[in-house]
Amino acid sequence: MSMTLYHGEPNGPSFTALAALFEKNLQADLVRIDLAAGARHGLSCAQQPEVAMSVEGEGPVLVVDGEGMTDSVFIACYLDDVGDGALLRPSDPYGRWETMAWCRQMIERAAPAAALLGCKAHPPKADASMLAKIGSDDLRLRWQEIGTGVFADEKLADSRLKIASAVEKIEAKLDGRSWLMGEFTIADLESYAWLAGMVDLVPEAFAGKVRTAAWIKRIKGRSAVGSALSLATVADPTACWAPGPEINRWG
Repeated sequence: MSMTLYHGEPNGPSFTALAALFEKNLQADLVRIDLAAGARHGLSCAQQPEVAMSVEGEGPVLVVDGEGMTDSVFIACYLDDVGDGALLRPSDPYGRWETMAWCRQMIERAAPAAALLGCKAHPPKADASMLAKIGSDDLRLRWQEIGTGVFADEKLADSRLKIASAVEKIEAKLDGRSWLMGEFTIADLESYAWLAGMVDLVPEAFAGKVRTAAWIKRIKGRSAVGSALSLATVADPTACWAPGPEINRWG
């Protein structure tokens, strides 16, 4: 099996995919691309519908035997199925449902908010020729909106509220347990992926959240996470952002 993971800095969705790869003791050709410059759209696999129409925004691409896969949670699920080591999803049906339901909330609410706030604080930039290659009209529009440097106050305020809500959920979930689902799962990876960079951008959301702070420290202490973070080419990968999922229109 030929496996190549195209990834950005270990933050956001690239962090989830990289950490899952290492958690499962898998070998892959790791190719860093500049997601903040739209480089994903220059890949040979970018015209595959599953890649071009990814709902995650600018995320990693896993190519296995020529087939491209996107969206970090689903990449992590694939890696969980083909790799060795401890499962990254609970073995019981309810636990799997709970894990995926949690990840969906992170993808649909926390991720768009984090990406918007991250892009405002650390603007990405893709040139016109690269933007022209984007297969998704929605994603191209998000790039164009970010390129203006104008961010609506109501979207920023709503995004901060969504980050605060996500941290509140994590703090409550960690009552009496070390990991969100009891055992370490994709839910921990995906939650950390989007929220680690928010500690500095929305500090009020993390104030007094002692269980969340300890959870972040535990995640950073995992060997696989250390391997993922060691791939950073910048001093602070949590300051690297690109357009994420579309903001939920329904609040």
